[in-house]
Amino acid sequence: MHATTTEPRAARAARAGLLRDLRSPREAVSNLTPNWFASVMGTGIIANAAVGLPVHVPGLRMAAAAVWVLAAVLLASLTAGTVAHWIRYPAFARRHHRDPVIGNFYGAMAMAFLTVGIGAVLVGRDWIGLTAALALGTTLWVIGSALGLFFALAIPVLMVRGGHYREDGAFAGWLMPVVSPMVTAAGGAVLLPYAAAGTVRTSLLWFSYGCFAFTLLASLIVLPPVLLRLLRGPLWAPAMIPTAWIVLGPLGQSITAANGLGATAHLAVGDDLAAGLHRFGVDYGWTVTVAVLMWTAVALTLTLRTALGTPDGLPYALTWWSFTFPVGTCATGFSAMAAATGATGYAALAVVYFLGLVAGWIVAARGTVPRALASGALLRHPDLAA
Repeated sequence: MHATTTEPRAARAARAGLLRDLRSPREAVSNLTPNWFASVMGTGIIANAAVGLPVHVPGLRMAAAAVWVLAAVLLASLTAGTVAHWIRYPAFARRHHRDPVIGNFYGAMAMAFLTVGIGAVLVGRDWIGLTAALALGTTLWVIGSALGLFFALAIPVLMVRGGHYREDGAFAGWLMPVVSPMVTAAGGAVLLPYAAAGTVRTSLLWFSYGCFAFTLLASLIVLPPVLLRLLRGPLWAPAMIPTAWIVLGPLGQSITAANGLGATAHLAVGDDLAAGLHRFGVDYGWTVTVAVLMWTAVALTLTLRTALGTPDGLPYALTWWSFTFPVGTCATGFSAMAAATGATGYAALAVVYFLGLVAGWIVAARGTVPRALASGALLRHPDLAA
């Protein structure tokens, strides 16, 4: 049963503009699908990217810490809301993992935990102290890694059984379940200096490289049908166009992970092997940079063509959060390359992509907040009776 208590008209009016379209506040958890966690990813990556930029801007670190707190609050709220969603609306919740679109975004849940966990160590420590930051960051990294590996294996199996992997249904969201292990790898590089020396640190390094390889290989399997659909059609619906930016996620995050692990490998392995891993990160980064720049042009062209060249423009959907995290991974990747090579060009690219990330966050937030907090319409499941 999904019965809800009808709220008195006077009480609804008293809420002024807040959740005004809901009959009852409990309906606010009726439509909490996994893709809501993309907002945590998109917010948290701003903090993580800001502290790694190869330029010094007064007050930027303080602002990054505040953004990390916002991401942490969003994560806690959505996690609690998801639990309530499963308790109060189990019939709706059980549909998610079988949905050909929504099911893929369980990967966003895992990456939300990972993003906030990484941010705790990078910048959250300014507010809560290093000891608490390491405890929180490690806990969230473990939770996110476990969820990510589970979803990376389970969701593709469910999609295959459901017959959802068809050429005419390919979209960049197929990458979401398999990208999260790459975020685990990037987080492993952040945690490595704080891990116990010896077996623990060495195991963490190779586990992170294993996650890196998993996502790299899985992405090479997923990307061809996505590219073929773009070339042959049918064209994605306008609301799905923003997902084109998701392709930047495994590209940028892999540059971040390869260079982060390469820079810290000397803490876990011998000098010669560490030097080789460092060199691999730089060479990999040079190569993938070309793909990042090319796909940025493709995604930007698709977005602008849809926004300016179709009658309805680019309709709002939660897919707008695709403008954030994938772009942010490019900023962190280019910052890592700037640190590894000292190249001014990479420093400039890191700043440009960071500014693009901030712009994307503003666009996504301006589309989401009025529909979520103000009207509540986005939070109300469409199957609920009017």
